[in-house]
Parts: sequence; structure tokens; C-alpha cells
Amino acid sequence: MRNHSSRSVEIPANQGTRDDWTTLKTLIPYLMEWKWRVLFALLSLVAAKMANVGVPLVLKQLIDKLAPLPSQAAYALVVPVGLLIAYGALRLSATVFTELREFFFARVTQRAVRNIALRVFRHLHALSLRFHLNRQTGGVTRDIERGTRGISSLVSYTLFSILPTIVEITLVLGYLSFQYDIWFSAITVIALVTYVTFTVLITEWRTHFRRTMNDLDSRASTKAIDSLLNYETVKYFGNEEYEANRYDQGLQNYERAAVKSQTSLTLLNTGQSLIIATAVTLILWRATLGVTEGTMTLGDLVLVNAFMIQLYIPLNFLGVLYREIKQSLADMEKMFALLDQHRDVADSTSAKLLQFKSAEVHFSHVDFSYETNRQILFDIDFVVAAGTTTAVVGHSGSGKSTLARLLFRFYDVDRGGIFIDDQDIRDVTQSSLRSAIGIVPQDTVLFNDSIAYNIAYGRPGATQDEIIAAAKSAYIHDFIVSLPDGYETTVGERGLKLSGGEKQRVAIARTLLKNPAILVFDEATSALDSQAEQAIQMQLKEIARNRTTLVIAHRLSTIADADQILVMDQGRIVERGTHAQLLAAGAEYAQMWERQLARSDSEADFSPAIPSLLN
Repeated sequence: MRNHSSRSVEIPANQGTRDDWTTLKTLIPYLMEWKWRVLFALLSLVAAKMANVGVPLVLKQLIDKLAPLPSQAAYALVVPVGLLIAYGALRLSATVFTELREFFFARVTQRAVRNIALRVFRHLHALSLRFHLNRQTGGVTRDIERGTRGISSLVSYTLFSILPTIVEITLVLGYLSFQYDIWFSAITVIALVTYVTFTVLITEWRTHFRRTMNDLDSRASTKAIDSLLNYETVKYFGNEEYEANRYDQGLQNYERAAVKSQTSLTLLNTGQSLIIATAVTLILWRATLGVTEGTMTLGDLVLVNAFMIQLYIPLNFLGVLYREIKQSLADMEKMFALLDQHRDVADSTSAKLLQFKSAEVHFSHVDFSYETNRQILFDIDFVVAAGTTTAVVGHSGSGKSTLARLLFRFYDVDRGGIFIDDQDIRDVTQSSLRSAIGIVPQDTVLFNDSIAYNIAYGRPGATQDEIIAAAKSAYIHDFIVSLPDGYETTVGERGLKLSGGEKQRVAIARTLLKNPAILVFDEATSALDSQAEQAIQMQLKEIARNRTTLVIAHRLSTIADADQILVMDQGRIVERGTHAQLLAAGAEYAQMWERQLARSDSEADFSPAIPSLLN
């Protein structure tokens, strides 16, 4: 029996500190899963741009052939028709290759989005309970939503806009350098460098506005979702206006950040337009001089002008694209940062499947603390023998429910170990461990789906007959069939359409359907009335007869016939024994028993008086 004396600490993700290249390096492997599609898409891209650049060249030839018009009528008919056909073919080719590019790359983008979103989703489920208790659901879901959308935007802008523009600029500059005065290339290059530098500097300055907007948007969304999830509490205290004001405060902060972002955008757009307009004017001036001096033809003038128009549109849009790419990277940053969250509880590289012999559970000298400065459990040592029931009782905060969380390995112990059939649960896979344990928690939360779905969640794929059998065993079948939609009745958000007792009976049915070797009841009948509790208790005893069972109880009457009862106080086991032995000892358990008996008698005396008080 080995002792793990240390546990890992979940390291927060470095949100906001990832640089753009790190984000891209995370994305690229997902895209390269489809290498051939990426290659064909890039070849189609180059072909489309070569056809696009060829259009002005054919247009130049056409104009030069027509001015002046040749005297030979046959020649005048043949050459222009051939050029016109070539012109149309190039136009069509540019469109066809562009569509081929999108066809080849569509699956690449969507599969990358799917795989990354799925990886983040699985990673979030793999993180410890500690992370999920600290996180805010609304903010996390918005981070994932924006991140996946950012991937599509980034790939689309890069492959379909930025890269084609770079290819076209390269082809145009190459042609201008070899065919015309160096000034044409010089003006174009200077304009490009100035444009890109200005765009990058201003966009970098603006990026923090976008990040601020994202943060404020997530906070406002989190407040809204939190408020709506706690709808009843808001109504209980009449705090609708208070919640609206909190939400509006978040919206106001977002509004201010959005206005700043838009103002800076105006500055960027104005500067970009000025640079482009200046460059186009200078190039046309040089072309006009060339025509008047006889060094250039009218076809050359049209060619240069056509090149500038073709470059002007994507180049003018390049700033918008760069901003969108930066924003997409900022959106992806937080989603990928979730992947940087380290698992507090992870399977070891040598983890094996849990092997059952008799399902004996042993807590061996366990110490545990949620926070380093606040220890919860002290030297907890007990054995739940195979096929027996051990009950744990104690005051609120004594550490009872923590035992269940440790058994499920939501956390790792600080010292000591938990063993099932002499196997340390840290040495087996979490999936095999949890598949062997069934729990009915004190606070039952259901999915916003049908009752049948929630029961079947204990064993996905179970038949309708098996679901009904589990419901009958949990004494909830009659209630379900009395509903208009029966087993297809939707339970609402977190099961709010059902009473506390109904929810717990659904949870019991769900656990029964799972049919685990080890059962944990964490105050499983606390929300039931006395009649329902007695009925279910008899069934639970029958279910637990051949299983190893740990019962965390508040009502002592429900565990009086347990094979072993542990009494906890402030994280320590202060008493252990059977019900009779503990009563005979006359210590803490006996006092708790007396207090509960007195309270039960008081409630019984008070109950008959209620009708008279109402009359």
C-alpha cells in the first residue's frame, strides 16, 4: 500500500498572454490533417489569380490592336475575336478556380472548427471540480462560441482574401518591374509598405479595445445567465430592478468600449484611404506622362489603370481584413487558453482499468484540504466491507460529502489513499472508477430534457422497458404516467418543473439503471416526505443488499440498520460502531439521536394544530 503524499495544483490558464504566433501554432496542426485538400486549394488560388492578372493583359492587347484600326478587314475581324474569347475564358477561369479553392477548403475549415470545439469541450469535462466551482458558465460558453467563430473567420480571411491579394500584388509588381519604368513599381511598393505599416500600428493600438469589449461582453453575459438561472431567488426578494441595473451596468461599460473602438476605426479608415488615393494618383500621372511622351500606348495606360483598380479594391479591404484577423486571433486566444488549463486530477500514464473482486472500499489515513490553509479531513481511516453498508453522520460541515467527492476522484487526497479491492484509485482510469460507482446526490440537478432522457442518462442506450423498471423501483413510475406527456415530459432548466422529492426519485432511478457495484447515497432522501422516504428506504435497502454502500445521512432513522456507522466532527471520525453500540456508548451519536427524536415528537404534536390555525 503506497502513500501519495503530494497532489498537483490546477494552474490557471494564461489568459490574455498568448501571442498571435502561439495561437496560430495551435491551429495549424488541425488544418494540416487535410494536406492534399490544402495543397489543391492553394494551387487553385494561384491559378485564379494568374487568370485575374491575365485579364488586363488581354485588354491591353485588344486596345492596341484596335487603335489605330488596321486596314485589312479580315485581320480586324480575326484578332479582336480571339482576344475577346481569351478575355472571356480568363474571366471564367478566375471564377472557376476560386470556386474550386473554396470547394477544396470548405471541409478543412469546418472539420478544424469541429475538432477544436470538441477538444475544448472534452478538456473542460476533464478538468477538476475545483476549476468548475470557480468558473462562470456564461463567460466560458461565450469564449468557446467566439473562439470557434474566430477560427472560421481567420481561415476565411487568410486563404480567401489576404493570400490571394499577396499573390496578385506579387504578379502585378513583377510585370510592372519588367515592362515599365521603375517608378511604377517604386510607387506601388512605397504605398504598400506605408499602408501595411500604418494599418499594423493602428490596429495593434486598437486591439486592446477589442479585448476589453470581449471581457465586458462575457461579464454582462455571465450576469444575465446567472440571474436567469436563479430566477426564483430574484423573485423571492423582488430584485428584478436590481438585477436589471447590474446587467445594464455591464452593457454601459461595453457601450463605452465599443464607442472607443469605432472612433479609432474611423481614424484607421481615413488614413488608409489617403494612402491609397495618393498612390493611385501618382501612378496614373506617370502613365499619362508615358502616353504623351510616346513611351507607352493607350493599352498600357488602360493596363496600368486596370491593375490599380484590381489592386485597389482588395488593398483597400486589406485593412479591414487585418483588423478582422486580429480580432479573430483575440477571440481564439481565450478559447485556446482554456486548453492551457492543467488538469488537477489526471490519469497516470500507467493507469489501468479497475479490476473488481469484491468491491471493498478502504479510506486509508486520508488527509484533505480544498485550500492549503483550510484542512477539511484529518486521518480518515475506515473500511466498507464488500456487500455491506457504512453510514456517515455528523453536523453540517463535518466533511461527510467530501468523502463521496474523493471516492469519485473529483479531487486527489493530500495524504493517505483510497483503495478499492487493494487498488489505489489514483492508479486506475477515472472512467473505469466512475463507471463502477453510482451516486444519488443531495442536490439533484437534471438536464433540461425529458424524464426518460434523465433516467436513461444512468446508462445511455437503455431500452424503454429498462427505464420504466428503474422508475418503478424508485417509486416514481405512477407519477410519471399521470403526466400528460408521460416519460416525454420536459423537466425544465435544472429540473425546476419537478419538486425536490420528484427530482431525487428521478436521480435514484437513474442510479438504479446504472447498476453499479458501489453505491453512494449523499442524503438521498432528504427532500422526500416521510411516507415517500419510508417507501424508498425499503427499496434502497433491497438494492444495497449485495452491493458495497456508503450512505451519507442527516436523518439517523434512515441508517439505523447500517452494518457500520461513522460519526464525524470537524473532519475527524469521533465514533464508530453499530446503531445499538453507539446508543449504548451514550456519546455524540446518542445525543444526536435524542435531539432528532425530540424534534420528530415536536413536529408530530404540532401537525394536528395546523388545520385549526387555518380555520
